[in-house]
Amino acid sequence: MGLSRDERLALEHKAAQLRRSTVDVTYWAGSAHLGGGLSVNDVLTYLYYHGMHVNPADPTDPTRDRFLLSKGHCGVAYVGVLADLGWIPAEELRTFNLTGSRLGIHLDATKVPGVEASTGSLGHGMSIALGMALAARQLGQSWRTYCVVGDGELNEGSNWEAAMAMAHYRLDNLVVIVDRNRCMIDGPTEDVMGIEPIDAKFAAFGFEVRRVDGHDYDALHEAFEAAKVCSGRPFCIVADTVKANGIDFMAGDYRWHYGAINEDMHGRCVAALEEYAAARLAAVDAPAGAVGGAAPAPGVPLAGVSTGEPVRTAGGVG
Repeated sequence: MGLSRDERLALEHKAAQLRRSTVDVTYWAGSAHLGGGLSVNDVLTYLYYHGMHVNPADPTDPTRDRFLLSKGHCGVAYVGVLADLGWIPAEELRTFNLTGSRLGIHLDATKVPGVEASTGSLGHGMSIALGMALAARQLGQSWRTYCVVGDGELNEGSNWEAAMAMAHYRLDNLVVIVDRNRCMIDGPTEDVMGIEPIDAKFAAFGFEVRRVDGHDYDALHEAFEAAKVCSGRPFCIVADTVKANGIDFMAGDYRWHYGAINEDMHGRCVAALEEYAAARLAAVDAPAGAVGGAAPAPGVPLAGVSTGEPVRTAGGVG
């Protein structure tokens, strides 16, 4: 069954709130991984507010689904979810990545409730997810494991070792989501190290694969529902997304992988996000195909040109 109109509206409103949080936290911190935080926004929103079993009253609920943000540098987006669920105080977001804060740019699982593992040393999340999925099977538990990886992160060979093991152990309680925003810190992914065809590669490793618009909730819902009934093999969703999605003068520009925004830029970002959110809300009642993040066809790089110059001061990919 597809999403109802009310469910889609609820997800759109929540996503708009969380996009604003990502921009605000970037501004308060001085700089952050804004681009990748906005590209993964809709996947995070869908999973935490519809697709996964989570208990807002207890982030350690033993029956919860497990979530790994392997592209840990996008904690700037993740902290908004954790605060909204009540697992960290909302006012603490103003301390993100500041000296003395427990909210580092890569979130520490020993300090931040709701974070399953410390990630950001790229290429490790899939292996951790593999272990969690095996543990659920060994313990006879029904919880599922979801792991978001960056597309540039797939340059790390350890991901493919994990993929091989996931298929070998037939882990149908595990879903890998690739945030395919086509950008990494050094440029378009296909210029730095070509990784297409991603869907065919995961299929060759033994996964059931769906490739969808990562900003379209109907498409995401269909893919995640298919994952729940997949049997005998792991599942991969390649989510075609847009770097810095929702901010027209940043979208698709690899230079906004990481950047600093001042007060004026913050205001421009907020205005752009409000316009974008309004268009998406209107599209809920528009004809089919009118919703989403305007992601290009698979494998087609974006050539966005920013009218604001980012300040790049940190590494990372995807």
